[in-house]
Amino acid sequence: MALLTAQGMERVFQLQKPEGREHLRRLLNWEEFDEVRDSRRSILLDTLYESIIFAVGKGFPWREVAQVVKFTEELLKETKGCSITEAVTILGNKLRDYQGQFNTTHLLALCDYFHNTFIRHYKLYQYVLGQDRDVNLTVTNLEVCTPPQPLPLAEGKDREVWKHEQQLEGLSTAEVQKRTNMLLLKGALRLEQQHLLRETFSRLPGQQHQTLNREELEKLINEAIHIQIECLKELLQYEIQITFDILDLKLQKKTLNLNAPIPPLVPIAGQSGQDEALKLSKTNKGKKAKAKK
Repeated sequence: MALLTAQGMERVFQLQKPEGREHLRRLLNWEEFDEVRDSRRSILLDTLYESIIFAVGKGFPWREVAQVVKFTEELLKETKGCSITEAVTILGNKLRDYQGQFNTTHLLALCDYFHNTFIRHYKLYQYVLGQDRDVNLTVTNLEVCTPPQPLPLAEGKDREVWKHEQQLEGLSTAEVQKRTNMLLLKGALRLEQQHLLRETFSRLPGQQHQTLNREELEKLINEAIHIQIECLKELLQYEIQITFDILDLKLQKKTLNLNAPIPPLVPIAGQSGQDEALKLSKTNKGKKAKAKK
C-alpha cells in the first residue's frame, strides 16, 4: 500500500483501462498473473480499478482516491466468508474509521457506492472472490477478419451536416449532465444537512424528554438555522454556476443552428426523373408559344 500515492492514482486514471489496470497492479506490488486462468485476481483488480473511476468521478482529491482503493481492498478482505449482516456492520465501522480521511459529502458518496454495488451484489462477490473453484479451461486463439457492413446509401449524410449534428448532440448531452449533477448535489446536500441536524440534536443536555430552558433552546435553534443557511448557500452558489453553464450551452446551440450547413440538393435520377424533366420542358415551350401569338 505504500505505493498508492496521489501521483500514482492520477497516472492510473490518465491511462486507458488496460494500461491503467496494469499500472495499478504494479502499485499494489502484485506479481504478474494470467487474466484468463486467474479470473479471481482479475476481478479483484477490476473492482479496485472501478473504485478509482468512481472516486475521480465524484471529485475526490487524488490523495483521497488512494484512500478509497485502500478502503476497498480492506473491506473485501475483512468481509470474506461473512454473512451480509456482518458485512453491513463491517462497512459501517470502516466508514467511521475513515471519517478523518474524507469530508461528509465524500463519505456519504462512498457509503452509497458500496451499498449500491458491494452490498447489493454481496452473494456474487462472496462466490467469486471467497470460494476456490476448479478451473478446466481450454484456450484457442482464432482470428477472424470480416469486412465492415456498409450502411444503406439512403441513410448517408453530407459530412458537414453530420458534423453539425454531432456538435449539437454533444451540447445537448453536456446540458443533461449539468442538470443531473445538480440533482445529485441536491440529494447529497440534503443528506449532509440531515446528518448535521441529527448531530446537533444528539448533543442536547439532560434527558431526552427534559424541558429545555430558554438559553438552550435559542442555541439549538441558532445552530439548526446556521446549518440550513450554509447548505442553502452552497446549493445556491452551485445552481447559479450551473445556470450560467446551461445558458452558455444554449447560446452555443443557437449559434450553431444559425450557421447550420445547407445540405446539397439531391439530383433527379432515373428514367422517371428524366421523363418528368422532359414533360416540364415541353410545357414551358408551349406556354411561351401561346404567349407570342
